[in-house]
Parts: sequence; C-alpha cells; structure tokens
Amino acid sequence: MNTVLAGWERLCEGSAVARFIDINLRGIGQVMFQDNPLTGALFLLAVAWGSIAGGVPAVVIGGVVAVMVATLTAQWLHVDPKALRAGLYGYNGVLVGLALPTFLAPGPMLWVYVVLGAAVSVVAMLAIANAVKPWGVSALTFPFVLITWLLLLASYGFGAIEGTGLPQGGVVGVAVPIESNPLHLIDFLGSALHSISQVFLKGSAVTAILLVAGLAVSSIPAALFAVLGALIAVVFAHLFGAESDLITGGLLGFSPVLTAIALGSVFYSPSPRVVAYAVLGTIFTVVVQAALNTALIPFAIPTLTAPFVIASWLFLLPRQYFEPTGSSDGAA
Repeated sequence: MNTVLAGWERLCEGSAVARFIDINLRGIGQVMFQDNPLTGALFLLAVAWGSIAGGVPAVVIGGVVAVMVATLTAQWLHVDPKALRAGLYGYNGVLVGLALPTFLAPGPMLWVYVVLGAAVSVVAMLAIANAVKPWGVSALTFPFVLITWLLLLASYGFGAIEGTGLPQGGVVGVAVPIESNPLHLIDFLGSALHSISQVFLKGSAVTAILLVAGLAVSSIPAALFAVLGALIAVVFAHLFGAESDLITGGLLGFSPVLTAIALGSVFYSPSPRVVAYAVLGTIFTVVVQAALNTALIPFAIPTLTAPFVIASWLFLLPRQYFEPTGSSDGAA
C-alpha cells in the first residue's frame, strides 16, 4: 500500500493534472479526517454507488463538481499550500455539492447554486478557521453547515429553486412516548451501516462498507471508531425512545459517527481515557442531534452535521486535560 502511494506521489510531483486529482481525492477523504487519496477514491466510489443505486446521479456529480470548484477557488485565493495539498479546503465543498442536489429539485439554477456554494465554502472555511483559532479548535464542517443552511433557506425566496427534498416545516410539539421494542439484529446492523453512510447523505449498506474500507486503508483506529460511533448512536437513540424511522435510516447516527472519529482517533492521542471520553461525546451527540432536529422544525431545513460540530467543539475545548504537561498546542 505504501509503495502504491509513494508511486502516486512521484507521479503527482511531475504532473499538475495528477496533483489536482490528488488534492480533490484528499478533499473527499477529509470529510472523515483522512489525508489519503486512496481513501478519497473509495469514498467517491461509495457515494457514486449510493447515488446511482438510489436513482439520483446528480448527487455524486454535484459532489465532484463542488470539490473541484472548491480546490480551484482555494488556489485562486492563494491559501496555505500545505493545507491545500492535504485537501483541507475541499471537504466542505464536496459536502455542499452532495447536499444541494439531495434537497433541491434539478434544474439549471441548482448547478449555479452548487458552484456558488462550493466557492463560498472556501471563504467560509478561511473565515471560520480564523475565528476559532484562538480557541484551539478547527472549523470542522461548520463552513458546510453555514453555507448550505443559507442556500436552502434562500430557496424559499427564489421561484427558480425548489426544495423538493427539504423536511416539512411546522410547529414544534411534544413528542408522543414510543413503546420500546427490542431491536432485531438485522435492523440493528442496518441502522448502524446507514448511520455511517449518511455522513455522505446516503442510506446504503454498500456505501457504508466502502466508507469503512476507505477509512481502514488510511487509519484502522478511525474505521473502528466509526463503527463504534454508529453502534453507540443506534443503541442510545433506541433507549431514548427516538422515532424508529430516524434510527433505521441512520439519521440520528451520522453526526455521532463523526464525533467518535474526531475525538477517538484524530484530535486526541489514543488511551483508555480518550476512548471513554469519545464514547461520552458520541452519546451526547445523539442528544444534540435530537435537539437540533426539534429546533429546526420551524425553519424546514435539515440539521446536516451541525450536531457533530457543536458536540465536538464542546469536547475539544477542554483539551488541556488530554495533552502532555506543558503542551501549548491546541488540537486543531
């Protein structure tokens, strides 16, 4: 594997086209914190499978267009070359490109939206990274969340853009208690797999398996924490009495999956304390997910990965308790 990646890197050093492809693949991989072009390629294959099998090829096309636009925008803005090569200016763009065709009707203006959103996601990334830098945390996927929320909300004011896939708005009511039934094994496993695939807005077991494979070729701990986060999300969403369709569709689990990866394998050095801390943060992300699902009902927009961002920021700020004594560098 290392030999293949070394050969690919040598090719990139001598080819601007190969380097551009490499940056975009790394940007796709960075959606789940992996700076690895092979991971990005497997992630792209996963999204393509889920989109084509689901009859919405525009979603994967939107993701590809958006990550390329984001990369070109970052180059135009002369961002830090090292961060650019690591794909750090592409992952928010690709998520914007996946989300817009998921929630909006096809049409010429959708693609204007995709290009606009991808380009502005880079500006938002720079702005938010500067804003949170004093706190020692990274921007995570908040640029994606912010730009996509604004674009989706604006669609209600534009006659040429229709939000056919947006959730129904309404008045927040008190949830009806749900009788707790045992989770059957097949439903439990399916719910966990969908929790992983929904990170890329797909509800597909095949997509989830490809995503875990993509994580594994880059980081076994990241793959393990993704699976752990999905299992924890399903168990606790069920114990809390969440709506069964949300659980089986993975719609309560994708943010916890990202939180588990971030806290367990990316921003903190592995240790038993860190594992327990990541589990705690993952469970709380389920609560944040349900809270934001409720809070956004009047606005009729999806939560996207906002629960992951809020919970991860909360659990990353006390970083001094997990760093070596005397360390002044933040986890970012």
